[in-house]
Amino acid sequence: MTEEFVPNDDKSVSASLEGSNDESAPVSEQEIVCVTVTGSPKAVRETILTLYRLGFAEVGDWSPVQRAANPKQVMSVLIRRKLADGKSSRKSGR
Repeated sequence: MTEEFVPNDDKSVSASLEGSNDESAPVSEQEIVCVTVTGSPKAVRETILTLYRLGFAEVGDWSPVQRAANPKQVMSVLIRRKLADGKSSRKSGR
């Protein structure tokens, strides 16, 4: 089961980290992936900054922090659009 998540080569890791927000492709050709971070306000902020340092996503790509179901927690969401055929292309600008 864990093998499903192991990339075949370094290029697939790079493509995943580069991400894609290709909004120019027709919706039928896009796959949408949502990444949610939930925790204390400090932990969510630190996680978003860590993911930024790793090149996963820009800080401004995440939604504003919102209250979560647990009153002591907050959440933020990142929505990524990828071409359905698995190709990765980076959108310039925001």
